[in-house]
Amino acid sequence: MKTLAALLLGATALVGTQAMAETTLTIATVNNNDMIVMQKLSKDFEQKNPDIKLNWVILEENVLRQKVTTDIATQGGQYDIMTIGMFETPLWGEKGWLSEFSEVPVEYNLDDVLQSVRDGLSFDGKLYALPFYAESQMTFYRKDLFEKAGIEMPDKPTWEQIGQFAEKITDKDNEVYGICLRGKPGWGENMGQIGPVVNSYGGRWFDMSWKPQLDTPAWKEGVTTYVELLKKYGPPGVASNGFNETLALFANGKCGMWVDATVAAGFLTDTKQSQVADKMGYAHPPIGKFEKGNHYLWSWALAVPASSKEPEAAKKFIYWATSQDYIKLVAEANGWAAVPPGTRTSTYETPEYISAAPFAKLTLETIETADPTDATQEQVPYRGISYVGIPEFQAFGTAVGQQMAAVIAGQTSVDEALEASQALVTRAMKQAGYLKD
Repeated sequence: MKTLAALLLGATALVGTQAMAETTLTIATVNNNDMIVMQKLSKDFEQKNPDIKLNWVILEENVLRQKVTTDIATQGGQYDIMTIGMFETPLWGEKGWLSEFSEVPVEYNLDDVLQSVRDGLSFDGKLYALPFYAESQMTFYRKDLFEKAGIEMPDKPTWEQIGQFAEKITDKDNEVYGICLRGKPGWGENMGQIGPVVNSYGGRWFDMSWKPQLDTPAWKEGVTTYVELLKKYGPPGVASNGFNETLALFANGKCGMWVDATVAAGFLTDTKQSQVADKMGYAHPPIGKFEKGNHYLWSWALAVPASSKEPEAAKKFIYWATSQDYIKLVAEANGWAAVPPGTRTSTYETPEYISAAPFAKLTLETIETADPTDATQEQVPYRGISYVGIPEFQAFGTAVGQQMAAVIAGQTSVDEALEASQALVTRAMKQAGYLKD
């Protein structure tokens, strides 16, 4: 009987071990360079946690947003970890759709995470996601092209100056375009970039009564500036270019300037991936008429949906992927300039990083000066710089983005697109109950 009992105990232990080994986390993330690196380096996590296996779902930005929004709203439970941002996190945290990070391990050093980033990933003082990287905007430019043209980039250029520079450095015969900007429709694609331009010309999405303001002179001036730059000095097919497509163009030497996310800097200074790594210059994002709201604050962060069946294992992975040790792991694998930026004070106190990343100081400055609570010249009832912090924005923001892409593609005029946008946003706000008929 003792032998039988021992066999049964051994069998039970074996089953338990197999059950542990079968813990699988499904991670939905965006196909940006830093996330591809995370997937590659995640072997380190699996080696340290042999009872946890990782299943990766890597998607284009617009597709990712659509799929994770659908899944979490229906409590589908398809994903254990979602890559979301400062738009979704507080909204979904308020609804109880996300698992709170209420007991963060001491060794994680949460106080090291930048306060503005933590605030953007919280609701009512409760933290619902941890930042994988954080970003604002900057102006990237080719020093060699500027020197050849005999021009100099100021520290804080205006959009008018950007147009003048673009004219002088454009060489379409040799496929060098003065400026590259996002044209692909999406609330986080082209509208994420157009929004700050409109802010800097004095525009806003809504007045204090939630009446849409897209048919105003400020919107026309901001959108016209953006569109005309691309039509005159941009690459062909720009209405299909999002962040990754534009990053590839710049890295391959096709762009003289680019105004976009600060996170691109690490990629563009990597000689293994960028043909212009030794020619890079950096400046503040351009100003229209006003500096307020001309650059955003964003974080791609990792969150655990309430529908996950493995929340503790999911959090264990997130602590690993957003830790100081992970940043060191990336530095060892790809160099200090390539580490995920904008999340931790310690990164910006590391001499090796400051030495390797000439863009570090500017990145931190733009992150710290972007204020989602005060981003427009006139008062607004919403929070956000490049987006409006209400659930309905995903739909109408993307619809407006489609109108903007049509203008960039030459299919309609700025006036027609803004008139259509004003109508569709007004309709959406009435349907959602913000406006009365």
